[in-house]
Amino acid sequence: MVAKLPDLLQRPDIVSQSISNGGVAGRADWDSPAHSRPASEGGLQNPAELPSEQDEPTEPMTPASLTAGCHVGPNPVDAWPACPRPWRKPGGFLYWAGRTLFALLTLWGVLAITASIPLVNFLAFGYLLEAEGRVARTGRFRDAFPSLSVMPRIGIAAVGITLWLAPLLLLASNASDARLIATGSATDQNLHTLLVVLAVVIGLHLVFALARGGTIGCFFRPIKNVRWCLAHFRRGAWLTHWADNSRQFWQSLPLKRYFWLGARGLVGALAWLLIPTALFAAASEPTGGAFLVTVLGGVLLLPVLAWVPFLQARFACENRLSGMFAWREIRREFRSAPLCWLLALVMTYVLALPLYLFKVVLLPEDAMWGVTPVFLASIFPSKILTGWAYHQATVRDRPAWWGFRWLSRGLIIPLLAAFIFVLFFTQFIGEHGKGVLFEHHALLLPVPF
Repeated sequence: MVAKLPDLLQRPDIVSQSISNGGVAGRADWDSPAHSRPASEGGLQNPAELPSEQDEPTEPMTPASLTAGCHVGPNPVDAWPACPRPWRKPGGFLYWAGRTLFALLTLWGVLAITASIPLVNFLAFGYLLEAEGRVARTGRFRDAFPSLSVMPRIGIAAVGITLWLAPLLLLASNASDARLIATGSATDQNLHTLLVVLAVVIGLHLVFALARGGTIGCFFRPIKNVRWCLAHFRRGAWLTHWADNSRQFWQSLPLKRYFWLGARGLVGALAWLLIPTALFAAASEPTGGAFLVTVLGGVLLLPVLAWVPFLQARFACENRLSGMFAWREIRREFRSAPLCWLLALVMTYVLALPLYLFKVVLLPEDAMWGVTPVFLASIFPSKILTGWAYHQATVRDRPAWWGFRWLSRGLIIPLLAAFIFVLFFTQFIGEHGKGVLFEHHALLLPVPF
């Protein structure tokens, strides 16, 4: 066995396969006939006979090859159970459907909250780009929900905390009224004493429930939570268990990746949109020389609005900022799936137009989170569809029929021209004035402010 190790280490494919199978292979695997056969019979070869990297032919990098090189398999952290067949396991199907719906609603709420907070909304934008990039790599709509596996845990924790804090908030309101009506009375003192005691007890209960796992049962079994925490504290495993759970939780939420992806995606989109939009916002009335500048800006916006959605899909797919400026490749890829790109563009800008109506009267900043879900419901589907259209273009080897290509061009140009024409008048109904023209909800941050 020891004498064979030098020969085996010369085969990195065997070592890597052994490690990927869960560790070093057993003695039976190493001493198998396949490893002891000579090279002429398919056994270990001389390193001089193995093909080197220099002998491998190099192929030019294409969008399809870049997509093929990306990781397209499911992330173990993001793994979501497959849907059971309802006619075989009706109970399992109902449980899966309810859990999936609860996870999606939680995801929607989390994105709405993060999108309504300045700077933090980069996370929401990065999440949308991550979802778009996954669909662009795989072409599967079920891959459009990264970090979905952790959402039920967040949702259950949010519901449990809300249920326990609701009576505490009600008691706090009554104690405040008692202090206002009869300051220093027995009722006032008793209510405030009770409020302090309950705040401490409920706070400790919530901490123990979250430390134990944050499941539904953890929020309704306080005595078991205390016993569990004391047992782990006595064994010295409290910090270890807490660290393991925290690490697993944050691995399911790669916030740094989402933030960095959203920041770069925003910079790349602004690089395309800023100058044409500034020219487009030059005039407020269709008269004078400024109107000619506005017309020029509108003409420049035509190709920009047609390219930027798919440039963002390419950027999210490759995770390279240079993908935001590969407009020549985007034009070539359009020829492979013109009808899919037409459908994605129509969905993107048709869903974006109603969002400008929310700019007529701006809500207070603390009420923006109530409008943000509407923006997400309009932008998320268009991102997913754009990623799917980009994938369809990258996996096809030959251009589509010329009739489909020219039909798509003939429809895209007037539709985008109509969108730009309507966009010009949004500055007169929005409270931001000309600033509304720079917002581009479908391509920039999914926020109503």
